[in-house]
Amino acid sequence: MSTQITTAFVQQFSANIQMLSQQMGSLLRNAVDVESVNGEKAFFDQVGSAAAILRTSRHADTPIVDTPHSRRMVTMSDYEYADLIDDQDKVRLLVDPTSTYSRAAAAAMGRAMDDVIISAALGSASTGKDGSTTTALPSTQKIAHGSAGLTLAKLLDAKQILDEGNVDPSIQRHIVCSPKQITDLLNNTTVTSTDFNTVKALAMGELNSFVGFNFIVSNRLGLDSNSDRQVIAFASDGIKCAIGKEPAARIDERADKSYATQVYYCQSVGATRMEEAKVVEIACSE
Repeated sequence: MSTQITTAFVQQFSANIQMLSQQMGSLLRNAVDVESVNGEKAFFDQVGSAAAILRTSRHADTPIVDTPHSRRMVTMSDYEYADLIDDQDKVRLLVDPTSTYSRAAAAAMGRAMDDVIISAALGSASTGKDGSTTTALPSTQKIAHGSAGLTLAKLLDAKQILDEGNVDPSIQRHIVCSPKQITDLLNNTTVTSTDFNTVKALAMGELNSFVGFNFIVSNRLGLDSNSDRQVIAFASDGIKCAIGKEPAARIDERADKSYATQVYYCQSVGATRMEEAKVVEIACSE
């Protein structure tokens, strides 16, 4: 087989798998704040709110206000995917963008990125100058399950928590839930209600917005200690996804594996919750 043809396979496969990762990859990447970083760890500085000083006399000294600063740290994690193809004729299949190998690699990396983002949203954030302090999501940002699934009342409570936290309403708000929560909403609204029609359209994929939230249906959400589903409502800049290395693909022949063809894929990614006020955990019975 001509080496030029093999090179063409490599280039075509790389292009295809990159395209597939955008179409079939992470569901949450476009919902959070993404930033490219270099190094094993990355730090993101924050500026808090400060109060203005009332001027009470003429020619008074200029007041100095200490603007509050804080910092969040992200630790990068490296992910890899590789598979071997013994039958050299199968290389021809890899130039097809619907190739099973291409889709499997892209999907694996996308799921890994979603898992990192979900874990960062609800887990403890590394804070402080050197990231040595941990900050948990406070109980005030959590909505109890109340022996119920996802209801309109819970959605309104989540909206209220974000509003009371002074979260800018112009920032896109998202809610990540499992398919069961969509069913809950349908079962908790009456047929005559306009809410039912909206949720029905949501379930059918005709729209993705309800009560001010952009809905993202995912099967990657975990369970809490009570075996309740941890649904996440958040403002898009409340979670930071750091990309150390964009998903990259290689296809090479491995002499140590009887010259089998290896499909290889890797990425480096990390995430952190940037502000507790912008994330709400909703416990839902399943």
